[in-house]
Amino acid sequence: MLNKKQIRYCLDVMTEMFPNAEAELNHKNSFELLIAVVLSAQATDQHVNKVTKELFKKYKTPNDYLTVSLEELQQDIKSIGLYRNKAKNIQKLSRSLLEQFDGEVPRTREELESLAGVGRKTANVVLSVAFGEPAIAVDTHVERVTKRLGICRWKDSPLEVEKTLMQKVPVEEWSATHHRLIFFGRYHCKARTPNCEACDLLELCREGKKIMKQRERLIK
Repeated sequence: MLNKKQIRYCLDVMTEMFPNAEAELNHKNSFELLIAVVLSAQATDQHVNKVTKELFKKYKTPNDYLTVSLEELQQDIKSIGLYRNKAKNIQKLSRSLLEQFDGEVPRTREELESLAGVGRKTANVVLSVAFGEPAIAVDTHVERVTKRLGICRWKDSPLEVEKTLMQKVPVEEWSATHHRLIFFGRYHCKARTPNCEACDLLELCREGKKIMKQRERLIK
């Protein structure tokens, strides 16, 4: 496991690599962000943005999603994985927003997680991106990078990864660190083809060293 000084170095390197890392889901308000994040489960941000480009022209409020049939909404998001369940959840959460929150996206994690299709990760994204609250959303990129580097343990659950990062990263850096970890995992430390050869963190990365040895054996 990395010590505090080593973790600080990792964060500084990621800051230099991705100083402007931010949410890549296109949205104009907290409601659009909420819908986009719900759609993003097991889908790329790029794919979601293609769908929401037309979706957000048609649906602008929670009520809009309830004025069409479930089948119509499913067709509008059909190209996204799990579209049937996502369409159901979007209509359910839209109804909850109207009935319980006056049509507004709530600003607490507990209230957000009460909405259909919204788990802790989605709630953290909305809190951080839409409302500027310090939060760390653990997606597959954050989990993979922190475990490869040895910031977290391989057996840690996403919640344990989040708690570890909350302990080891200053609170004022939570949101920025979340985005930089995502960018680092999405564009550099990729799942299948991590760019270990050109990584400034290789000497600290336990997994990177293993990958490099495997690549060297293949060359021989």
